[in-house]
Amino acid sequence: MNPSKKPFDILWTALAESTNKSIRERIDSCDNMSVIAAEEQTAGRGQGSHTWYSTRGSNLTFSILYKPVDLTTDDMLLLTCATTLGIRDYLLGKGVEAGIKWPNDIWVNGKKICGILIENILDGKKISRSIIGIGFNLNETDWPDYLPNPVSLRQLTGAEYDTRAELEELMYKICRRFARLDSSDGRHVLQEEFEKYLFRLA
Repeated sequence: MNPSKKPFDILWTALAESTNKSIRERIDSCDNMSVIAAEEQTAGRGQGSHTWYSTRGSNLTFSILYKPVDLTTDDMLLLTCATTLGIRDYLLGKGVEAGIKWPNDIWVNGKKICGILIENILDGKKISRSIIGIGFNLNETDWPDYLPNPVSLRQLTGAEYDTRAELEELMYKICRRFARLDSSDGRHVLQEEFEKYLFRLA
């Protein structure tokens, strides 16, 4: 991907099996905080065996390649902290208060708006690469019956959103949070805020 003045690069593709897989296939040519986004995924994954539902062109399905400087397997939770808090920051900018459902979903008023799947590539105990897959319900309004509790930003605010513009806005929020991983004070702040907004279903 070509370098730019932004702290991230975004490559949009019309169709992908999964954006995490697309990142893995290009991993040697991608810079830190490179993004691959798909208008449609044919096999987008959630946690475990779950799939991610998204109508073509309606939502944000994308993956970020992060190249840590000095994170180890003991620091894996920090990646979740930075990602979830960045998404929460974005939602706050839209007037939406969100919580973080353990381990890495974003919920609003008891409904799921975003899911995250993080895959780490290790070099011994060191994390050499992290692939962060995100499915964010942006404009979806028609949900299949098998999904128990989905919600989209459009349903929450009544507005319709441009996917490309919103992905850029969201990535700025995420990058600001990831910048905090570079210092011990920043990491402490991430952990504190993550715990503040974290909940578990009973």
